[in-house]
Amino acid sequence: MRILVTGGTGFVGSRLQKMLVEEEHDVFSLERYVTGRYVLGSERRIKTIFCDLRDAFAVRRVIRENQPEAVVHLAAVSAVAYSYDHPNEVLETNLTGTVNLAESCLREVPHFRHFLFASTSETYGNGPVPKREDTPQNPNSPYSVSKHAAEKYLLYMRDAYGFPVTALRPFNTYGRQDNTHFVVERIIVQMLRGGEVRLGDPTPLRDLLYIDDHVSAYLACLNHPKAIGEVFNFCTGRNITIRELVNLLREYTDFKGEVMWDAIPARPLDIQVLVGDSSKAESVLGWRARVSLEEGLRLTVDFWRKRLGDKRAEARA
Repeated sequence: MRILVTGGTGFVGSRLQKMLVEEEHDVFSLERYVTGRYVLGSERRIKTIFCDLRDAFAVRRVIRENQPEAVVHLAAVSAVAYSYDHPNEVLETNLTGTVNLAESCLREVPHFRHFLFASTSETYGNGPVPKREDTPQNPNSPYSVSKHAAEKYLLYMRDAYGFPVTALRPFNTYGRQDNTHFVVERIIVQMLRGGEVRLGDPTPLRDLLYIDDHVSAYLACLNHPKAIGEVFNFCTGRNITIRELVNLLREYTDFKGEVMWDAIPARPLDIQVLVGDSSKAESVLGWRARVSLEEGLRLTVDFWRKRLGDKRAEARA
């Protein structure tokens, strides 16, 4: 299948593209050009297409010329904290960019088969738990508002034109290898570096999904006709407070230092309990999270320990 992946250089996209190539799909990566990202002479097995999703005419040309049968739309400005200070950028990228891409697929590809949209559990906001697909959505940040609006637009296209969309609502994912902005990686890196660990509120409850399970969610949807037209949660159903997470990571990193709580400014709004129910994904797609929290955290700690050790060794050389 000819598959276009947006956000292919990102946390999820980079891993997903490798899996798609292994499954012998014809994969194209749509990326926004960033100076210095690409190394001359490096091997790129996947065809790269440069385009800014906010440019409707450029997006339409790319889709018309490349004729993807399926799109996995991962590209987004995804940091919640960042979105409070940059709402216009977030809305233009996440909402307008999604509209431009989906409308182009609808109008330029006669036999388009599947549009997979990376929505988010953040659209649920505060409210009843566990979060199910029919739980009322109450987005409470510019990021979650942008994703909620984009998801609603795609479902409108489904109802109006039979557009073959699947919306995925993954819960908090960890296992990053190049970004310490998010909570699990932030804690691990601070602990491995020694000194004090600076964090915010210790009380929120979260449902943490390891990257391998997140990637498998897209593969499960892409390969299943019953996914079309549906919305799915992808999560573990297990909850843990940030304080409990810190205690686990203390053990895995052998951290003996001090944790400074409320050392990061609070968000204007935050979700206190974000725990999901993925029974629909299991019953329809046969998907379930397979990596335990303990195993995933140990894998992430092991990666960062090696990476930080390598960097220290390079600095001494």
